[in-house]
Amino acid sequence: MSLYILDTDHVTFLEHKHPKVIKHAVDIGNDSLAITIITVEEQIRGRFSTIRRLTKTAKIVRAYHDLLDTLSFLCKFQVIPFDQAAYEQFSMLRQQKIRIGTMDLRIGAIALAHQAIVVTRNQRDFGQIPNVRLKDWTA
Repeated sequence: MSLYILDTDHVTFLEHKHPKVIKHAVDIGNDSLAITIITVEEQIRGRFSTIRRLTKTAKIVRAYHDLLDTLSFLCKFQVIPFDQAAYEQFSMLRQQKIRIGTMDLRIGAIALAHQAIVVTRNQRDFGQIPNVRLKDWTA
């Protein structure tokens, strides 16, 4: 059975109840669905960034509520680490001078290390990573 790693965009789609993404996630099942620690970092970093720039009390309170919601949502997933095997894949990809963002390259490296399929709309960037299998559940 294949492991499907949701990229950050698809985590957001799932959180906002995108019908096609929900259908695929249900069809795949929780045992074959995961996110990476990189996606956790991106999601939490985004929430922290929002909190830091706000000045109005009501918006700050709402932003902390959203942070808590995001943490609760992310805890529902199996989280795949950026471990030694992923780091080795990442290093090899870096040597190939693939011109995509570091976070996407790390997610791709994790997918390669775990022989997983990356579920993303970002086919352009992830498609540059040799041997990474991709799916877009929004199409």
